[in-house]
Amino acid sequence: MPILIAVIVLVVLILIAVLFVVGIYNRLVVLRNRFKNAWAQIDVQLKRRYDLIPNLVETAKGYMAHERGTLEAVTAARNQAMAAQQKAAANPANADAIKGMGGAEGALVGALGRLFAVVEAYPDLKANQNMMALQEELASTENRIAFARQAYNDSVNSYNSYKQSFPPVVLAGTFGFQDAAFFEIDNPAEKQAPQVKFG
Repeated sequence: MPILIAVIVLVVLILIAVLFVVGIYNRLVVLRNRFKNAWAQIDVQLKRRYDLIPNLVETAKGYMAHERGTLEAVTAARNQAMAAQQKAAANPANADAIKGMGGAEGALVGALGRLFAVVEAYPDLKANQNMMALQEELASTENRIAFARQAYNDSVNSYNSYKQSFPPVVLAGTFGFQDAAFFEIDNPAEKQAPQVKFG
């Protein structure tokens, strides 16, 4: 009889341990999926911005014949940012891809800022209805990107905090869960969204 009780207690303890591990694993999966979903929201807004930029450049080309270098820099920065975005979208858990994305986005924001500074010297371009509509759409998109980045970074913080706490930290490595990277722009001058001015 005492052996039967000992076996029952042992089985119950094993069952509790298994349920505990399953609970931690499931929580890690939920938090990882949350930050991947938050990344998808950034992805949508970045694609929207990338789609606006060629229209912006085409509208400016007719007025800014002497500013070809600025327009080419914007186009090149857009292409680099799109490539980095595609790499990061393939695996938002890849910290190097997210950091590369931050660098490429910083370069694009800087190029757009220079474009808008040059636009100020062209009153006809500033008054162009297409340019004004594109600038307004870009400003709206920049706000959406900022909110999406904040949501992503909040999700990454929740995931990393849970993953790095005890006991999940012991099990996370065993199950292959790695820290997620925050979406940050390294260059302080490039952290500002492009200044879009009307009229």
